[in-house]
Amino acid sequence: MSKAFVFPGQGAQTIGMGKALADAYPAAAAIFAEVDEALGEHLSALIWEGSAEELQLTANAQPALMATSLAAMRALEAEGVSITDAAFVAGHSLGEYSALAAAGAISVADTARLLRIRGKAMQEAVPVGDGAMAALLGLDFETAKAVAKEAGQGAVCQAANDNDPGQVVVSGHLHAVERAVEIAKAKGAKRAVMLPVSAPFHCALMQPAADAMAEALSHVDISAPAVPLVANVRAEAVNNPAVIRSLLVEQVTGSVRWRESVAWMGAQGVTETWEIGAGKALSGMIRRIDRNIATKAINGPEDVTAATAEGA
Repeated sequence: MSKAFVFPGQGAQTIGMGKALADAYPAAAAIFAEVDEALGEHLSALIWEGSAEELQLTANAQPALMATSLAAMRALEAEGVSITDAAFVAGHSLGEYSALAAAGAISVADTARLLRIRGKAMQEAVPVGDGAMAALLGLDFETAKAVAKEAGQGAVCQAANDNDPGQVVVSGHLHAVERAVEIAKAKGAKRAVMLPVSAPFHCALMQPAADAMAEALSHVDISAPAVPLVANVRAEAVNNPAVIRSLLVEQVTGSVRWRESVAWMGAQGVTETWEIGAGKALSGMIRRIDRNIATKAINGPEDVTAATAEGA
């Protein structure tokens, strides 16, 4: 049986995530302490007892979700699971950074600082109210791309997240995304809904954030991950540090090719995924992409115990 470890993206955050792991495993608690030190603030206090509104801010949510994923990974390691038990690692958007940190390609402290910069840069790239994102449900990717192109009319509107066979997220200027919602409904989408996000991620409007990440990443050491990374923008495995660095920049404006990434892993013989960190959103997507891939979500100590009891 071949498995992949996958790491969630923004939207999975909840107040209290990772607290039970930190209480049960010293190695998990050490991750939160390391992230706090790297950022020079008590992000862990916000994660565990802060306000949901403050945690949702992109600059907070991104390092918080990474910390929670790495804490879960350390808990698994304490129970005898190694990152090299996986054939591949992959992450959804910011989860790609969690995957790289888990695989030893980037230090935890550098990853926390990069995600703080990424979150701020993505938030500041577009004035609030100018951009938007919408989920188109029940349309395939090619149809969704055609909807986005038709909705553009000189503005930016792009297919940003190809999540699973029936869920594509479009991103761009507010009025163009609103047009996309109406066009999608006319083309037979089951639902087309605006998303409660603070910026239009993964589209050309994020170029200022991509430039900021190119600068930030130029100062960070990246080594070959212990396990190949299935990259969002390529939907295939990479392990060359220079390539990873450039893809992390490209990822800011590029599409998250999650459906293709999971299909690619399935074609390489992956039969099981472990979603490591917060929530179960990726597991749901994976089941809709390839029913032959079994899924586990590792959110708390009980999940670690159950997963390791079955054998890594």
